[in-house]
Amino acid sequence: MSNEPIETVGHLLTPTDHETSLRAARMHELGLRDFPDKEFDEFAYELAQATGAPFAMVNFISDERQYFAGLYVAPRTQTDSALAVASAPTEEPDREMPRDHGYCPHVVVRRLPLVLDDVCDYPRFAGNPVVDKIGIRSYLGAPLIDRTGTALGTICVVDREPRPWGRPGLELIKERAAELVSRIHRRGAEGE
Repeated sequence: MSNEPIETVGHLLTPTDHETSLRAARMHELGLRDFPDKEFDEFAYELAQATGAPFAMVNFISDERQYFAGLYVAPRTQTDSALAVASAPTEEPDREMPRDHGYCPHVVVRRLPLVLDDVCDYPRFAGNPVVDKIGIRSYLGAPLIDRTGTALGTICVVDREPRPWGRPGLELIKERAAELVSRIHRRGAEGE
């Protein structure tokens, strides 16, 4: 069976993930759970600072949902224009999201980084619910692949504005994903 998504009327389904049980077992071995993690929150903050993005996540994906064990949401400032704030979707990313929302499930299944400077330029991704619910316009994410070859989840940054991530963004997200996987392995070794 192909990992390619199936297009339906109005929405592109998330690709089939054949590694959910393997991922769950490996996450259990590493002590990774679906609750907020201070170290991952700090990592998300650092990632947002490095990219200038208002949202950053450390995301673990199950067969039914995504859980942001690390989450950074920039506070809205008084310098945000009143018009922009009034016209923007009111929802902010939360710790949990359905599996068919967002782009991280695609990254996990493809096992490759994904750079979307403007999601509206890609019909395959423009109809995703996060575009309308949260106003997401750009995405930069990379898989967290551990030493066993298991894709544990992703790290990502998103913005409500198009962003020219380019090669520098791609290199940064890949480096930071490798860094976080190293941290996860160290935590796992300390826990044994």
